[in-house]
Amino acid sequence: MSKNGRVLVAMSGGVDSSVAAAYLQDQGYEVVGITMKTWDYASSGLTNAPKKEVGCCTIGSMNDARGVAVKMGFTHFVVDIREEFGDWVINRFTGDYMAGRTPNPCVLCNTHIKWTALLRRADDLDCAFIATGHYANVRKHEETGRWVLYKGLDENKDQSYALWGLPQEQLSRSIFPLGQFTKPAIREMAREYGLLRVADKKDSYEICFIPDNDYRGFLKRRNPEGIAAIGKGQFKLSDEKVVGEHEGYPFYTIGQRRGLNIALGEPIYVTRIDAKTNTVYLGPKEELLQKALIAREVNFVKYANLHEERAVTAKIRYKDEGAPALVWQTGEDEIRVVFAENRSAITPGQSVVLYEGADVVAGAWIRQAQTV
Repeated sequence: MSKNGRVLVAMSGGVDSSVAAAYLQDQGYEVVGITMKTWDYASSGLTNAPKKEVGCCTIGSMNDARGVAVKMGFTHFVVDIREEFGDWVINRFTGDYMAGRTPNPCVLCNTHIKWTALLRRADDLDCAFIATGHYANVRKHEETGRWVLYKGLDENKDQSYALWGLPQEQLSRSIFPLGQFTKPAIREMAREYGLLRVADKKDSYEICFIPDNDYRGFLKRRNPEGIAAIGKGQFKLSDEKVVGEHEGYPFYTIGQRRGLNIALGEPIYVTRIDAKTNTVYLGPKEELLQKALIAREVNFVKYANLHEERAVTAKIRYKDEGAPALVWQTGEDEIRVVFAENRSAITPGQSVVLYEGADVVAGAWIRQAQTV
């Protein structure tokens, strides 16, 4: 009998999840490893696999995860969740682009697929906890009794932004072993555990179901009729002057500068997308500046609601450093965030995550940027 209980560890075959599993075993947990197959090359529509390995669903990655389990002496399973994954993440990803938004599939996957799938298997395997290799932390707030997600020690690797959607029940059963370590320390730990095959393995940054990193090609393969029906549209300036033709609004995102194939004598950016008219608006960088946003599908983390105005630090994208803002609820499932100063390229479809210090207060999906 283990002293800390039985934990199901999600293993991608990378160094982070491998060390997470080894470390938990070292700490007295009974570890069960699990690797989830979320997609395959056939479902991505590619006829040929990329020459280099990408993502967490390749045979090589699965074998690396199993090799760690064999090395450390714990049980390991591979489960096929392609149907669960496809229904939620890929369809939402495609739907957001078709609606003129820029999606964040990793947040969707964590919130709606990975944790749900992990907890279902954890219950089947009599595991009290689940664990992943994310750089984040979780604790129980003594006064409120709520489970609070907070930043990992390594600011460069912190992944709390991608985990804002986890509800209280899921946080209560989650363990993030890497939250108090830096990435270099994790690689050194891998070597100490003898996990030499994964110790220096590079991180994967591609979207797992778009291994060639070409989302335009993916949209064309996934929804050819929808893309064909949209067709080409007009590039316009803010004064409605037509300045060119584009390939269709799903192929552009707010703040985009490259790949516009248009010259106006100054640096020009995508400032707004109107899906109803298939219009992509362009303008100088100053026209990307806005001061407020409306976000929906809110997940309250540190507090049960935001009825009262609260000062926070708000991040509007993964690599955003965050900026001071005020937030309050404007509806049952809607918040308004007003920044102290203008922010650049507030993008519908991305997440806004609100912090108090290192603690995640709440998160939501950006639906509209506002000038005031």
